[in-house]
Amino acid sequence: MRYKLLGKSGLRVSELCLGAMTFGETWGWGASKEECRKIFETFVGAGGNFFDTANIYTGGESEEILGELIAAERERYVIATKYTCSRGSGDPNAGGNQRKNIVQSLEASLKRLGTEYIDLYMVHAWDFLTPVEEVMRALDDQVRAGKILYLGITDVPAWVVAQANTLVERYGWSPFVALSLQYNLIERTSERELLPMAEALGLGVTAWSPLAAGILSGKYSGTASTSAETGRLHAINMTEAWLTERNQTIARAVQQMAGEIGCSPAQLALAWIRAQSPSLIPIVSARKNSQLQDNLACLDITLSAEQLKRLDEVSRIELGFPLDFLATAQSLVYGNTFDSIDSERRNILLKAGAKQ
Repeated sequence: MRYKLLGKSGLRVSELCLGAMTFGETWGWGASKEECRKIFETFVGAGGNFFDTANIYTGGESEEILGELIAAERERYVIATKYTCSRGSGDPNAGGNQRKNIVQSLEASLKRLGTEYIDLYMVHAWDFLTPVEEVMRALDDQVRAGKILYLGITDVPAWVVAQANTLVERYGWSPFVALSLQYNLIERTSERELLPMAEALGLGVTAWSPLAAGILSGKYSGTASTSAETGRLHAINMTEAWLTERNQTIARAVQQMAGEIGCSPAQLALAWIRAQSPSLIPIVSARKNSQLQDNLACLDITLSAEQLKRLDEVSRIELGFPLDFLATAQSLVYGNTFDSIDSERRNILLKAGAKQ
């Protein structure tokens, strides 16, 4: 396992992140405590130090189990957890981005994790109600109090992150250094705004559901899903309606190429994500230790330009306006000088043009 700097921070995180959404059996499909320990030890044994959880995962059991597992060497690990989602359906302040929920959710997570600080505290979803100034100042207060080291955000429009990080630069508050988003060969719409924004602002990016809830692993190919698998799909808002012909075509292409290479479909799907950008870190999760062992082998796979092209052709999306338009309008903007200008800032247009 190698390590990356998370965004513009100096925080060193492993090139894979272990997702703890499967830690605990409260939701009916996760891993037992005994299996969680095996998964944890396998990941740490491979050099992993980066873990992702949230206050609502398996009703809080995920944080509790992870807290027990890291207790012996707490300082060694980078723990990301999240707040926003409601902790009580009858209380309007038990969910959302507001200061009150930040304070209450953070204290509860610290207690469940058995730690005095969170390495990476993430806004779990944007509520569109709380002013961005309140969110960023309230989070900065917790950083200054020593309860949070770094800030991140997930499930949010790109313009919100840009607004927030511009605001904190003005006032000297703590910025978001990381963005988490759903990204895989089936779900690529983050390429329209979120990934270019992350590249422009220097944010580290973690990709959740890198196997599209198992679709890209071949789990659902031609067979009915089990009740546990159905439960997991619903838990991350991905119902079986997601099993469209397009998505299954992509899954079949992944299976075919994996057979040619001699790896598993899951390893291939993870290798594809890692090839898209140096800042991308897949969040791998497992209900069985054997699944994690299979996923870890993606680190040994390097896809050729031809293989990447084949996967892009079967899974590409329309970027839409304005990127698709701007990719065809280079002569209007640059005359005939575009190809003679050297700059990393050309990458967005070049990527858009490649998808025409």
